[in-house]
Amino acid sequence: MTDLAQAPHHERSHHGHGHSHGLIDPSIRRSRAGVRAVLLALLVLGAAAGAQLVVFVASGSVALLADLIHNAGDAATAIPLGIAFALRSARAERWAGLAVVFAIFASACVAGYEAIDRLAHPRPVHQLGALAAAGAIGFAGNWLAAIIRTRAGRRLDSPALIADGNHARADAYVSLAVIASALAITAGAQIADPLIGLAITLVILRITWQSWRTIRGGAHAHEHHGDDHHHHHAH
Repeated sequence: MTDLAQAPHHERSHHGHGHSHGLIDPSIRRSRAGVRAVLLALLVLGAAAGAQLVVFVASGSVALLADLIHNAGDAATAIPLGIAFALRSARAERWAGLAVVFAIFASACVAGYEAIDRLAHPRPVHQLGALAAAGAIGFAGNWLAAIIRTRAGRRLDSPALIADGNHARADAYVSLAVIASALAITAGAQIADPLIGLAITLVILRITWQSWRTIRGGAHAHEHHGDDHHHHHAH
């Protein structure tokens, strides 16, 4: 009885992903790996936000508060993605991917609005050291989250997870802009602050476009030829 039950499973796992031992269905293994990657990235982002909160309380910087709220909102994209992996649903994963692309676009809007607002109403920025430190924390957290998500996304052939990696990368650039602004203001170049903001907005818009193509490409690949890995558009 057990032999009979095991046989087809062995069969399936062999041309599933090659390295299954016939005990766990490949889709369950993929689901667990996806949830694990999402949670790990969430943990990293949570730690970074916590550290930024400490700096914010010490410095009272409004720019930092904006970055903090933005990072918290971004971490939230992990929730629909984690649920999609837990449910092992390709459709839910695609929807989560679209939510991520929308979140990246929202990041660009926030950065653009901030930059234009600062061009129109230049204002002195205090506590530059604290601001730069918080920017560095945000950059490190997002960069690490991007690596975790992108690697897992490629391994699991998940366009949504790859897009979420791009999303964290976009946020890392925003944090980098915070550091660059602090340095520019220290050097007395107030105007550089909003200009850096505008440049970052353009970078994020480009990432939005790339992620949209990743999601679209992934949807087509899954419709046409199932498990053809991500060789369709490298560019």
